[in-house]
Amino acid sequence: METDPQYLKLRAIFEAALSRIDPYGMLKDRLRLEHTGGGDLLVAELEQQRHVVDLSRFRRILVLGCGKASGRMARAVEELLGDRISPRMEFGGLVCVKYGHTEKLTRIEQAEAGHPMPDEAGVQAALRIAELAREADEQTLVINLISGGGSALLPAPMAYVDGGREVQLTLAHKQEVTRALLACGADIREINCVRKHLSELKGGRFLRLLAPATSLSLILSDVVGDRLDTIASGITSADESTYAQAQAIVEKYGLAPKLPPEVVRCLELGAAGDIAETPKPGDPALDHATNLLIGTNHAALLASCDKARELGYNVAPLTCLLTGEAREVAKFLAGIALDVRRSEMLVKRPACVILGGETVVTLIGEGKGGRNQEMALAFLAELERDPEHGRAISFLSASTDGSDGPTDAAGAYASTMMLDRARALGLSTAAALGANDSYHFFEAIGGLYKTGPTMTNVCDLHMLLVE
Repeated sequence: METDPQYLKLRAIFEAALSRIDPYGMLKDRLRLEHTGGGDLLVAELEQQRHVVDLSRFRRILVLGCGKASGRMARAVEELLGDRISPRMEFGGLVCVKYGHTEKLTRIEQAEAGHPMPDEAGVQAALRIAELAREADEQTLVINLISGGGSALLPAPMAYVDGGREVQLTLAHKQEVTRALLACGADIREINCVRKHLSELKGGRFLRLLAPATSLSLILSDVVGDRLDTIASGITSADESTYAQAQAIVEKYGLAPKLPPEVVRCLELGAAGDIAETPKPGDPALDHATNLLIGTNHAALLASCDKARELGYNVAPLTCLLTGEAREVAKFLAGIALDVRRSEMLVKRPACVILGGETVVTLIGEGKGGRNQEMALAFLAELERDPEHGRAISFLSASTDGSDGPTDAAGAYASTMMLDRARALGLSTAAALGANDSYHFFEAIGGLYKTGPTMTNVCDLHMLLVE
């Protein structure tokens, strides 16, 4: 791919988006200290929002967080606040990141844990963060750094009472739930609705542990629509979903036989009102909590558009709210590309069409891949139908966190050159799609796009070039 000019242009467009949504840079741009006669003020300015915190009110500043970008966010906060953060030996803070996503920090500790499948390291990090939250008092300012991946990285299985007997959910239970939800085609809001109602921290329950401390949460969105109650399962926001809705999602996808009976029973008891609900709007736990959204997929999409124009393309940004089954979305995008190639229906050539969002994959095979690799594979299959016009078309689908599904690739690149390589090796797009084995298909033809950990996460980007 390194000699393909279209691939190099697509990579440059994607990298421009990554640069714009670097969490370290965003926090450095959006946070500042102002010195007044009465003390220091922490000021956050985000588009039309301006939030001011009088630091003289607090005896202690504690930094907590979770998510793939939380380490990089912590670095920016450390540089800004310095020794105002409690010393590390006094627990100045703790953030939980995905393995390999750490930063050099001096006052805030980092724990590494598994994603997308939660692991025991995540459980231990959740216990430590919960303990620190309980110790916070009314003279403590807690700065929460939250980004995508936080839900899996901070698993805190709840306990409930059933007929006078305490039942403790376990990590194994959470892993089975996560595995079933990821495989069935549920979207992130559905996945997080279920996870919230099995957790001691998610769905705003974390705020109940923090009270009466003041909390300021700085949030990087990795969900379509940027709903605060969905990002990292909404640990610092009110939750409008219910146990009854979580139970309905399990029924919708026929998951009950695949889930541990303790999990199914928990949802049943919650839906019947026998387990306390997550905090709803108006809950006292929200009184001292402020949530600020610092970065979104929309910002990434705008940056990629700027770069594409710089490269000489006529740009059509379609949406940053893309959802649906990955292979079906690929058919839609291939149709757009062919229309532009044949008749310039949407935009004049040379054209760049850009979309953002997050699709899903319903697993039917036992192969390896992620939603972006599956989309690129399905797009390649569509190019097979019209190879003449397809010669002018190239496509890159990639995750902004650098990890597409349980793989080391961010996504994959599709073009007729990739199709020629597949044919030369006797590879079938249809067979690979049937096995959900996009990773090995693109690995064989050199079409995987690997960035390594990007330390950020704002959903996916999908980019078409039509020459």
